[in-house]
Amino acid sequence: MRLQFLGCGDAFGSGGRFNTCFHVTGARANFLIDCGASSLIAMKTFGIDRNAIDTILVTHFHADHFGGLPFFVLDAQLVAKRTRPLLVAGPPELPVWYDKLFAATYPGDRKLPFELTLREVEIGKPNEIGGLRVTPYPVRHDERAGPCLAYRIEAEGKTICYSGDTEWTDTLIEAARGADLFICECYMFEKVVRAHLSLSVLRDKLPAIGAKRVILTHMSEDMLRRLGDAGYETAEDGRVVEF
Repeated sequence: MRLQFLGCGDAFGSGGRFNTCFHVTGARANFLIDCGASSLIAMKTFGIDRNAIDTILVTHFHADHFGGLPFFVLDAQLVAKRTRPLLVAGPPELPVWYDKLFAATYPGDRKLPFELTLREVEIGKPNEIGGLRVTPYPVRHDERAGPCLAYRIEAEGKTICYSGDTEWTDTLIEAARGADLFICECYMFEKVVRAHLSLSVLRDKLPAIGAKRVILTHMSEDMLRRLGDAGYETAEDGRVVEF
């Protein structure tokens, strides 16, 4: 399996990084994890075939994780001339949030030349989504933009977990236990803040998870200034990881 960080930044463009968007491909799998507001620009920057993407998994409804969907869909309709179906899966009330997002960005009815399915995931249960086995776990970020989720994704004999945005919660242990790749948000280096993780907390918690590989993402300027002291792999826009 192959993952490319199309965007690994926070909501504020720290480090000049694109909003969160990870592209995962395998022998059959081709999907995105999150689609932040700048994601279409990132896809074009890194030469991604947008029409080959089958599924988009959304962790929560903040714009730096979800706000790129209108641009992706409009590009699919008007530029990429997509014809194959597209599945977008996310937390409960995904269709409501999708309609609100389009109403705020590109209002008006439109007829798409491809089938678009919006699927609400069942939290705490394995979901069969576009050939993937996806188990969503509740995390602690901002319930006004959720429920906010971490995903454990099984595909082609590999397991990847993404924490989503969250402060520490023990559900991350089950979500990421023994994963081949655990992508974990790490917003701050030392200071503990509400709704996000800091490296000072993760150093104590990650050994209990036992993931085979950990990569930190969604880092603030505070964290980016101290990458040399992180002690873990860190994400960069465009970076490719084989797992």
